Amino acid sequence: MDVQIEKVIQEHEPMAETMPNVITAMSSLLQRVSETNDDMSSPLWEHQRISSFSALTRPSISIRSYMERIFKYANCSNSCYIVAYVYLDRFIQKQPFVPVDSYNVHRLIITSVLVSAKFMDDMCYNNAYYAKIGGITTEEMNLLELDFLFGIGFQLNVTLSTYNKYCSSLQREMVIRTMYSPLLESSFLTFKNLQTSLYEEDSLSNHQNKQLTTAV
Repeated sequence: MDVQIEKVIQEHEPMAETMPNVITAMSSLLQRVSETNDDMSSPLWEHQRISSFSALTRPSISIRSYMERIFKYANCSNSCYIVAYVYLDRFIQKQPFVPVDSYNVHRLIITSVLVSAKFMDDMCYNNAYYAKIGGITTEEMNLLELDFLFGIGFQLNVTLSTYNKYCSSLQREMVIRTMYSPLLESSFLTFKNLQTSLYEEDSLSNHQNKQLTTAV
């Protein structure tokens, strides 16, 4: 299974279009968190448990390149990535003994995007297609989806205030990137449009009746 993720590297091509800054910020943040946890040495780390998201070896494809591939082929809405970020944070909070690191971050990303797309977007690809994007088998994709849903306690609703909070978090990440990378464009996306144009109500409860299944 880990070999299949490595095949993604060979298939990956440079993006023909600029990747949205919301995804750039998310990949930057996850890169920093995973590297921090890789080097972590604490009582919590000693009790880390191996999960279904953990690879046997560290995938050599970067988080940014992996997210570029997802962006290129999954055709998700930008809001889908914001909600995937919310789900990832919920998973981390509810599963403290499964810290995000270089061994599990790729599987956590593809799974969170899959779950978010099913919940957020009117149309999305099936598990077999997402498995191909992520470089894993369909069977593993199905298993990871279920494990992720149980991991977040099936808490899929995201209020508008929560959504805007995570938009602001990613915006701050872009500020940090701009400060430490002067060559980056200073006119980065402020996420204002994402915050104001997506939802008329204070919650996303209108999506709660969508069925999340592992059907292929």
